[in-house]
Amino acid sequence: MMQLFWLLLFLLPCRIFSLPQNVTEDLQWGTYRPGLYFGVRPRLPKSLVTGLIWFGTQNYQSFGKARHACDQGDGLDSYAWTAFDSRQGGVQVLQDSFNNVEITTEFLKIPGGEHGGSWAARIKGKPIQPAYPSRISAIFYLGLEGLGGIDLITDEDENGIDGPIEFSGATPDLGDFTIRIVDGDQNRGLTSGLHSEAFAHRLGKSHLVGLRANPGQVWTAKDFIMQSILKHAGPIAEQYPQADRVPDASFILQLPDETVSASNLFAVQKFFDGEFQFDVFFDSASSHKKLDSATIDLSIPALVSSFDDRFESRFPTPDSFDVSDYGALKSFSKAITSSLLGGIGYFYGTSIINKGFAFEWDQEDDYDYDGDGTQDTEQGATFTEPLALFTATPSRSFFPRGFYWDEGFHLLHIGQWDNDLSLEILRDWINLIDENGWVAREQILGDEARSRVPPEFQTQVPTFANPPTLTMAVTAFIERLAADNGGPSAADLGLDFAMATEQVPFTGRVESSRQGSEYLSHDKGLEFLRSIYVPIRRHYDWFRRTQRGQIKQYGRKARSRTEAYRWRGRSETHILTSGMDDYPRGTPHAGELHLDLISWMGFFTRTMHGIAEFIGETEDAESFKEIEKAIIENIDDLHWNDDAKMYCDVGINSDDESEHVCHKGYLSLFPFMHSLLPPDSPHLLPILDLLRDPDHLWSPYGIRSLSASHPEFGRGENYWRGPIWIQMNYMILSSLYKTYATVEGPHREYAREIYTELRKNVVENEYERTGYVWEQYDALTGEGRRSHPFTGWTSLVTLSTYYAPSYYPHL
Repeated sequence: MMQLFWLLLFLLPCRIFSLPQNVTEDLQWGTYRPGLYFGVRPRLPKSLVTGLIWFGTQNYQSFGKARHACDQGDGLDSYAWTAFDSRQGGVQVLQDSFNNVEITTEFLKIPGGEHGGSWAARIKGKPIQPAYPSRISAIFYLGLEGLGGIDLITDEDENGIDGPIEFSGATPDLGDFTIRIVDGDQNRGLTSGLHSEAFAHRLGKSHLVGLRANPGQVWTAKDFIMQSILKHAGPIAEQYPQADRVPDASFILQLPDETVSASNLFAVQKFFDGEFQFDVFFDSASSHKKLDSATIDLSIPALVSSFDDRFESRFPTPDSFDVSDYGALKSFSKAITSSLLGGIGYFYGTSIINKGFAFEWDQEDDYDYDGDGTQDTEQGATFTEPLALFTATPSRSFFPRGFYWDEGFHLLHIGQWDNDLSLEILRDWINLIDENGWVAREQILGDEARSRVPPEFQTQVPTFANPPTLTMAVTAFIERLAADNGGPSAADLGLDFAMATEQVPFTGRVESSRQGSEYLSHDKGLEFLRSIYVPIRRHYDWFRRTQRGQIKQYGRKARSRTEAYRWRGRSETHILTSGMDDYPRGTPHAGELHLDLISWMGFFTRTMHGIAEFIGETEDAESFKEIEKAIIENIDDLHWNDDAKMYCDVGINSDDESEHVCHKGYLSLFPFMHSLLPPDSPHLLPILDLLRDPDHLWSPYGIRSLSASHPEFGRGENYWRGPIWIQMNYMILSSLYKTYATVEGPHREYAREIYTELRKNVVENEYERTGYVWEQYDALTGEGRRSHPFTGWTSLVTLSTYYAPSYYPHL
């Protein structure tokens, strides 16, 4: 089989031997299957994937609760990366009280050679409560999609294998490689017990299976493997019909030690009683190195030390920050930073879209998706061509895939840690912008990703938008680039009112981030910005074309007759496209105007102005500047309600007349959160008062999403009707710090007071919670709610702690 492979390889074009374009060697491999507790793969479609399964053998019921994919229903006490660097590896700790085991996974990357380097993993466990049994079966598997093959080198034995187990393999992109699985010295399994003499020939050994999965099915490895165990166990269990006389589960629930011809999925099973450890080594032949346990022994402590040093460099200790236990806060911040980085994944596959779908209030518009001047009428869901995406994920247990509106926030934090890593991710998202300028708000790529999404949410519609948060990552990069090269400031580029003064945290040290960054050199940074300008401009034009709202049709008075916006794709009760799903809005109507969307478009336009200015597109820059001015003027003209002293949506009443739809909450703050109001705006003080009022938005745990005095507060789904969201609090803190608490204005001191107190409230509520970070927090008690762990944008607490938060982290 291997000879045939090399013959095929010889006939293929030579370019397949090199890494895919834009994939740097030290980012080739990673724990890029974030939906699993531990899974390693490369950033390559149809390639090698690995994973870990474990279950307890204290009884037979534990087999049905085998751990593999992250699932809140598993009831793990916690799982988090405690140290992680995407270029080196990391350490993860999983607490599984149900099986009385703490499992640590250590992952190490070793660059070298021509195919992305080698890697090693150590899986070790110990009892959480030493006085009680801790008996675990651990299964490590490897599967291969696409061209290439894997062979078992170690001699097979129908009764199991003593000692290391080795595989050889080869693929066009990975070249030749070997994988070895090696036991630790102190491992022991159960060898005595009822009927143990009947199984003595198989006890204390590793067991394996080699299976053949159909194309596109390797990701279902757990199902294949568990069925193999059951198939082997069934006939044996039938020999022991008396329930009180059955052998120990570890004697029966074993892989069959069989392989089928042309296997592309192998699993190795081990049984442990008490503490255990085993290592997995992936050796790339082109690296000419053979890893061993000493490599892990020496390198993991060095990795952790390097992570700690880098963390201190990137997130320096504030000189003064009033928290009750700063040591605990630092440990917490390291963990959520690590878990954000450890939640980065690589996804490849088809997506489902429906170009012709529209709600009835959207059908009144002439949908011109592709901008060709004709209405689009194509109906029905279809599959796209396969797409690839390198992305951080919001929640490994609940949302293990890419989300547009989350990703911009992720990249603020990632960019502070590793500028070039954030650009690798940003580039992949930019590459998803289609020829018409659209990006799907959920990236559900391939069957594995779809398996975690209810059917009603799988189809994406090319007229539906999402908050354009990727622009925050672009602007943050421009600011880092300017700061490191003495280039024009953000104020010079028109990015922010506040940046006219130096952006240094109120407390804390700062340092350059150029070390280790290729793209913070002026020439490479400029090259990157030029490479994304055309597609991101296309995306911007798509927003302006497809999400435009109506002004003259309803006799609305505004200085600009064009700058008004409405989210397409809303239902009677939800605007999923806005990101604030069930936030109160008006009655659906083609004449609606949405405050949050025009604010996002103001920020998007400001970003486009900044890019154009930076790369020398002066005519474009001037045009964007004029559009931004028109948007800011129309926010006041169309959305300010003088009676309510707040910004509001605009709706259409039963008399077909335009009216304000006012609901105090996050929505009311959007022009403020995007720093679109000048510091001397007459509307600023009412906004600050609303923000600080405990009867409305202020709480000891952060700013609520909806006023506590609102009749719908805490009602219905209660998703955006009161709960506290960290990314929105980050935006509020950011606007306070970079604009209203910094720039001279009549309310600067008031803004500074709010900033200081809010920052303390948000940070302390987070780190004082134990176990998990959450998607949102209770508006009255501060307790975690919804999905967990949610180490996507909730990890922004780290930036809130160590730097005054900003869209433009100044390093």
